[in-house]
Amino acid sequence: MTIADALRSSGLDPREARLLLAAAAGLSQTTIVAYPERALAPGVFDSYQKLIARRKTGEPVAYILGRQEFYGLELSVGPGALIPRPESELIVDLALQLSFSSVVDLGTGSGAIAIAIKHERPDARVVATDFSAEALAVARHNAEKHGLQIDFRHGSWLEPLAGERFDLIVANPPYVADGDHHLRQLGFEPQEAIIGGVDGLDGIREIAREAPRHLLPGGRLLVEHGMGQEQAVREVLDRAGLEDIDNWPDLARIPRVTGGKVK
Repeated sequence: MTIADALRSSGLDPREARLLLAAAAGLSQTTIVAYPERALAPGVFDSYQKLIARRKTGEPVAYILGRQEFYGLELSVGPGALIPRPESELIVDLALQLSFSSVVDLGTGSGAIAIAIKHERPDARVVATDFSAEALAVARHNAEKHGLQIDFRHGSWLEPLAGERFDLIVANPPYVADGDHHLRQLGFEPQEAIIGGVDGLDGIREIAREAPRHLLPGGRLLVEHGMGQEQAVREVLDRAGLEDIDNWPDLARIPRVTGGKVK
């Protein structure tokens, strides 16, 4: 059985097939692509078939491999934390355009956003919160893996911050509406990190309501949201008293982040 034979047999998206075969064979993706005629070692094809079977049940490739890249950093992932998405890199890009010395990442999950910001701004004080102890364990592991000092706190949104104030608050809260048909594709990930109530905005409302009390003068809030929610989120931020509210699109030109600042 050659690499090419194994890839043809998978029935998966070619990129996913290459990722899983590389993992099963202990080879790099470069080798998988460059040497399709290479024979697989004994037992590799059986291991590969087991990974394929898991993928065909709908299990995400990131969970099967136990890792996902985000902002150029390899992060460990598991079922207790939402898998970082490429579109969430936008909120990091926007944050890094600002001047700040302190930032808090709300609902940090795997720690992706907090870790990417800290990696790029090592002198900044970075705090990250999550109500899931399991997710925080994943986030702490990822921060340690990259040698980054981040203050992780257990609790819902801004609750663990007491009276502290920051230059910047970033958040990627649950924003999928309960009953949305996309949820069928996300069954392996923690639903509490995905579903944001009847209209998907429950977490965003709570964050916006409390954020002004935790922002320094001129401080900013940046919130990721779903497609088509930008106007509703603008209104939520406006009602919370934030100013200079704007939306920013991702690479697909879909408004993905909305933010504003306090006086």
